Amino acid sequence: MKRITDIPEIDRPREKIKVKGVKHLSDQELLAILLGMGNAKYDVMVLADKVLKCLEANSGVPVLEKLQQIDGIGIAKAATIVAAVEFCRRRIRPEGIKVRFIADIIPLLSNYADRKQEHLICISMNGAQEVIATRVVTIGLADKTLIHPREVFADPITDRATAIILAHNHPNGIPNPSPDDIILTQKIAEAGKTLGIALLDHVIFNQRGSCSMVEQGYLE
Repeated sequence: MKRITDIPEIDRPREKIKVKGVKHLSDQELLAILLGMGNAKYDVMVLADKVLKCLEANSGVPVLEKLQQIDGIGIAKAATIVAAVEFCRRRIRPEGIKVRFIADIIPLLSNYADRKQEHLICISMNGAQEVIATRVVTIGLADKTLIHPREVFADPITDRATAIILAHNHPNGIPNPSPDDIILTQKIAEAGKTLGIALLDHVIFNQRGSCSMVEQGYLE
């Protein structure tokens, strides 16, 4: 059974917390600390990656039964993850954050800045421009022009949102809009007008910085 102690000391998540601080750990490394050890088949980092993908497939909401379907995750580990996420949800709620400037939403996106696949994120907002919910719409879709507006607006309609902000990470390069990004943005904006849900902005970001499509003139 492979444990965190099997990882070279300099790369161990707990040691990185001591040296660099918790903010420098990836989501995978944070989950590895919760898991503590892997199993005979997977080391703890591989297992943490599987858990992370399971969470992302459920918009960040941990489902006990689905976690237990992962080889190496029993009731004890699954319950630990569910409890940790619920504790954080109760203590630090993104809901209710008032968005006045694009900088206000960056903390909601920071967990996705270093992802190796593109994550399209939709932030639902109420009439007071307060955040209702933040959700992942798609992961790793190469051609974003294939995204249908119903995929974006399904949850905001349920939320009774009056506006949304789209965001996605660029794993490589400068966070500037591609032609596909511009096409998708215009398509979602038009659909939003029909539904009465305004698209306030589409933000492209990564570890190098962020770009607002409103500020770039691609969205009015």
